[in-house]
Amino acid sequence: MLELDLSADIQALRSTFTDIQSVVDVDALAAEIARLSDEAGAPDLWDDPEKAQKVTSALSHRQAEMSRITAVAQRLDDLEVLVELANEMEDEESAGEARRELAELERVIGDLEVQTLLDGEYDDRAAVVTIRSGAGGDDATDFAEMLMRMYLRWAERHKYPVKVMDTSYAEGAGIKSATFEIDAPYAYGTLSVEAGTHRLARISPFGAADKRQTSFAAVEVIPVMEEAVEVDIPESDIRVDVFRSSGPGGQSVNTTDSAVRITHLPTGIVVSMQNEKSQIQNRAAAMRVLQTRLLLLKREEEAAKKKELAGTITASWGDQMRSYFLYGQQLVKDLRTGYEVGNPAVVFDGDLDGFIAAGIRWRKRKDNDD
Repeated sequence: MLELDLSADIQALRSTFTDIQSVVDVDALAAEIARLSDEAGAPDLWDDPEKAQKVTSALSHRQAEMSRITAVAQRLDDLEVLVELANEMEDEESAGEARRELAELERVIGDLEVQTLLDGEYDDRAAVVTIRSGAGGDDATDFAEMLMRMYLRWAERHKYPVKVMDTSYAEGAGIKSATFEIDAPYAYGTLSVEAGTHRLARISPFGAADKRQTSFAAVEVIPVMEEAVEVDIPESDIRVDVFRSSGPGGQSVNTTDSAVRITHLPTGIVVSMQNEKSQIQNRAAAMRVLQTRLLLLKREEEAAKKKELAGTITASWGDQMRSYFLYGQQLVKDLRTGYEVGNPAVVFDGDLDGFIAAGIRWRKRKDNDD
């Protein structure tokens, strides 16, 4: 006789989910959605396209967040019904489906629980990710492209919209750098734990046979800022270069020289954009990213100064944050959290949620200790 008892597991999930709903403040979220919906429905909304884009994007993000909450609530109810049905009908197939749904809900609610830890000033924003190859020649540029694909596949798994803003291809394999935007609620807070230096160790496919090669790539994650009014950039502080976009092997992509590279002379920060159709649009997009980087740099310097005065100088947690071993013992290991996966292929295919969740929890503990 079939006796499927998942009541304790379901009750535990309901308890966790109730805590999540309290932290998220579902009533406040619903009120925000109603307010943004009214703004989005205004007949003159698109008289100001920039404002309209902000309103519709914010509404989409809030609605997505509410949909996740309501969907989980419904799935918990449906799971209880499925368990009852399996027991009444003594149906092993339904019982198996219930067990699988329980495991999936544990994962989904775990993800939501991690999201409640994202309470930083910009954590709820979309993210701009930049990947740059480091030391290691062709292996490094190839590694940078592998990382880019990894994050794009991660976004695809979650159905997050992605816009590639700039790609600089290497003369040999891979890319020198790439910048892309992931437009999803809490994308910045989620992906910010991926920032830092990534290290790849493997038998090089580009060098002598059986020679192990270590290569590096840097990942930078910044929030998409609606406004960066706190940073004033004099024209004398920047150099603007216009160039033609290029694909692999130097192939011309654009028919006009619309790509823009802005160099901030005092800091040496360089931002390139080539995704937009016009030079004016690319310049505006590049300036927004530059303003955000300068704003964050200013705040990091202020925070570092406070730590110095307090006598608690520590190294940046993002440096040398993860190693990927593709020879001998196949392994990907986060050097901060100790979290590891013994199948690098699935990681490079976008299975990053375990690393990200461990990173967010690690960062929260670190912040609490500080």
